[in-house]
Amino acid sequence: MKTLLRLTALLFASLLAVTAAEVSKLAPAEAAQRVAAGQAVLVDVREPSEWAEAGVAAPAVLLPKSDFDGEKKQWKDFLAQVGDKQIILYCRSGKRAGAVAEALAAEGRAVANAGGMKDWVAAGLPTRAAKP
Repeated sequence: MKTLLRLTALLFASLLAVTAAEVSKLAPAEAAQRVAAGQAVLVDVREPSEWAEAGVAAPAVLLPKSDFDGEKKQWKDFLAQVGDKQIILYCRSGKRAGAVAEALAAEGRAVANAGGMKDWVAAGLPTRAAKP
């Protein structure tokens, strides 16, 4: 019985490690190329007040992490429509994007973390004002 429990624990730990490994980090320029090629969708997971304050990446879909963590009202429709395209996420620093990416990877989604808005801006990529 102890051997079975150890094997089960080892299998579970291995699955967690594989899931975490599925979330690759992308440079903003690579993310922009994949979005422009129609291979991926870029998602800003910051909150609406952050969008209004700092602007957003020009091609970004705006879906707050708070909705993902809650009822997923906006996220449900988006996930139903995105199909098999890769979902590339970013936030202010990359931390929230990483958390959402890990959860989506655990659901079997193709995901990547493009870091923070500051990285997008530093790469000279286009931005826009968020619509109120």
